[in-house]
Amino acid sequence: MRQAKILDCTLRDGAYLMNKKFGNENINGIIRGLMKANVDIIEIGFLQDEGTEEGCTVFRNASEAARFIPQNRGNTMFAVLADYSRYSTANLECNDGTGFDIVRACFFKNERKDVLEFCRDIRRKGYKLFVQPVDISGYSDRELIELIEDVNLLEPYGFSIVDTFGSMYTDDLKRIFSLVNHNLDETIKIGLHSHNNMQMSSALSQEFLGLLGNRVGVIDTTISGMGRGAGNTPTELVAQYMNSKLNYSYDIDAILDIIDNYMENIRTKCKWGYSTEFFLAGAYGAHVNNIAYLKKKNSLESKDLRYILNKLTALQRKRYDYDLLEKMYMEALACDVDDRMEIEKLSKAMGGQDILILAPGKSIKEEACKIKTYVREKHPVVIGVNHMNDLIPCNYLFISNYKRYEYYKGKDDVGKIQKIITSNINCGGAGENVTRVSILRLIKCGWLHFDNSAVLLLRLLDGIGAASIAIAGLDGYSHADNYATDQLEMANSYDDPQELNRDIRSMLLDYAETRKSKETEVLFLTESRFDDIHI
Repeated sequence: MRQAKILDCTLRDGAYLMNKKFGNENINGIIRGLMKANVDIIEIGFLQDEGTEEGCTVFRNASEAARFIPQNRGNTMFAVLADYSRYSTANLECNDGTGFDIVRACFFKNERKDVLEFCRDIRRKGYKLFVQPVDISGYSDRELIELIEDVNLLEPYGFSIVDTFGSMYTDDLKRIFSLVNHNLDETIKIGLHSHNNMQMSSALSQEFLGLLGNRVGVIDTTISGMGRGAGNTPTELVAQYMNSKLNYSYDIDAILDIIDNYMENIRTKCKWGYSTEFFLAGAYGAHVNNIAYLKKKNSLESKDLRYILNKLTALQRKRYDYDLLEKMYMEALACDVDDRMEIEKLSKAMGGQDILILAPGKSIKEEACKIKTYVREKHPVVIGVNHMNDLIPCNYLFISNYKRYEYYKGKDDVGKIQKIITSNINCGGAGENVTRVSILRLIKCGWLHFDNSAVLLLRLLDGIGAASIAIAGLDGYSHADNYATDQLEMANSYDDPQELNRDIRSMLLDYAETRKSKETEVLFLTESRFDDIHI
């Protein structure tokens, strides 16, 4: 008897990246491909009280899910996941054999006692029950044994070791597996659900297969490792290993066909995979939503992420409180300086003059002739925002983004130019000609992207008595190329450009309403998504 099964949860765990809307064609195609590949269990989505709609992998009951389950299912079993906090089993009808076979009950540690009746009701209605405790690493040995004692009384189909935050190493798995294996009734299957934050999923799966002995195991996987953040255990890697080393017979070509026919297109709509940020999430046992939120802050270095994660408690890291993260972010930036004399110097240098702000958008390259004409006619003070270019020489370089600072600080020509650097950047060794200004004087909270450099510069210039301010290169963002040169491209610009544009528009409107220098004319010199705003 083969001791392991693959449970592919692409349509459920991968669904977080698609707002749970794969579309009917993708759902049906992926299911057909997984059945052809001989995958043992296919998890087709969520049981939830709300959120079901056409093309979505969210269902209220078995009859809604049945439209995606072929009548001739062969040996394939179908599963759904029910989050205890989001589903009432009152919506679940008795199993008539036409819908899914397995319901996986997901719950947090503080819900352990309350979830038992939820699980019993699933069993009473004729479904195989899989118990899925969130973050099994967060249980003490005693708490885990107590949970298993309760689970044994439920007599479920399976019980999963869930590495929610992708923080396990193989020795962690061995320890937890030993506890589970020795205390769980021998008729109950043991599952493994791991996340790939530290690139350990494949190794953990292989280790798990070696630990099973006579126990039947179920490994959760997704096609191409699709999942939030760093993603999950790739189905194709586990299937190939089981074929090569354990004499299983999964059809790898069928899995590759799913990747070619569906996953390559899906990757154009969302992204997942290893990154330094998600490694830190795994290392600190943090929810990926914390990292995703902080990753959008351009003023944070990777070590600042570590600083913030270290400041959070273990429980806070496993949840996501955006107000708390914002507070922690402000603390990370709170390297304030007394810049009154520096502001006075800038006012004397720029007061009464025309100023040209050169943001890094591609319009400064596409409309270079227009900008050069403006410079020739107006002789403005030219301030580059986080960049310098060969087309229009700058008088000042304004830097509020540490990544831009690191890129430019060693360049010979930067040492000669006047630099305005915000206080969140440690600019020791920046050379001469440095004016350091307080980041806290420039920041206003209320937006996710409140540290946009062009907006910060506009606030800095407010009140210095400029004759006029012209803005070039503040184009707005899209999924296509956004910057004047490839060296300026930032990955997080493409995560949600519409969200970024909304924030910038809202901040510009706020600037227009609240700025002190109403007599200073502000105009957009190059084409921009925001040039309809009358500043």
